[in-house]
Amino acid sequence: MITSRTYNRLALATTALTLVVIVLGAWVRLTDAGLGCPDWPGCYGKLTWPQTDEAIAAANERWAERPVETGKAIREMVHRYVATLLGFLVLLLAFFAWKRRHEPGQPVILPMVLLGVVIFQGLLGMWTVTMLLKPAIVLAHLAGGMLTFCLLVWLWLITRPERAPPNLAQRRMKWPLLFAMVVLIGQILLGGWVSTNYAALSCPDFPTCMGQWWPDTNFTEGFTLWREIGVDYEGGILDQNARVAIHLTHRIGALVVLGVFGWLLWQLWLTPGFRQPATLLATLLTIQIALGIANVVLGLPLSVAVAHNGMAALLLGVMVYLLTLTSTRERVS
Repeated sequence: MITSRTYNRLALATTALTLVVIVLGAWVRLTDAGLGCPDWPGCYGKLTWPQTDEAIAAANERWAERPVETGKAIREMVHRYVATLLGFLVLLLAFFAWKRRHEPGQPVILPMVLLGVVIFQGLLGMWTVTMLLKPAIVLAHLAGGMLTFCLLVWLWLITRPERAPPNLAQRRMKWPLLFAMVVLIGQILLGGWVSTNYAALSCPDFPTCMGQWWPDTNFTEGFTLWREIGVDYEGGILDQNARVAIHLTHRIGALVVLGVFGWLLWQLWLTPGFRQPATLLATLLTIQIALGIANVVLGLPLSVAVAHNGMAALLLGVMVYLLTLTSTRERVS
């Protein structure tokens, strides 16, 4: 049986790999490689991708509506390979948690929930392809990745050696932190909706949008969550007014996040023991806002857009860390 230290290290490695998968997923999506393989779990009927001229010709004949683009196929399959490794590590965490279930402080329910989430993530990955990048499915896949990351951060933190219990002031920060985290999650989901509907550059200027503070919008069309099956959503199908509505909502959400987190950071700064994580949170939030603005004014550079996704995950991770500081737990042996 593995020791608590080894289990904690496995949780940390799995957490880091999840961040890699999130970044790879953003890279795939932002390079329009989400349908780089038109089938699942293979790629043009293969476990890798078509590599010889004969294989490419055969794939093009069978999938004439989506001929092989080798670069996109490679990116999609790399993402699938790493996600598969992540699933295996989560399975190990669940297995060892069950084996250690009689050890004091060993979480069991959380690793099992994680395993269920990752299995469902695999299904969402399949539906992302088979439903041709339907925005609601792609958004759910993004949300599932963020949820997996948060749960793994939590698992890693609660399996570390015991720390001093929080004082009353620290415990009182639990609800402000939960409120701010809900706001942050809402903004991340809005950002995912912007991305899945290809609305990132619908407002190409900042702080105005197409030279106006409030251009023509269509919120009803922009926020229709479920659309017909069988439509290829690559590149987006919404008109400009609908995309502007989505983009503007994300900008308004950023202002809400800024206000809520400004208040939260002030409360954290006044709470003993929270100044260092508050500084980290403020730094990450500042970088995230700068990346969001840079996406607009620089025309959505790939590196900046991918970093924007990764930074959202890191912000969630810090919030989970702060929440663990407000509660006590048993010592893991």
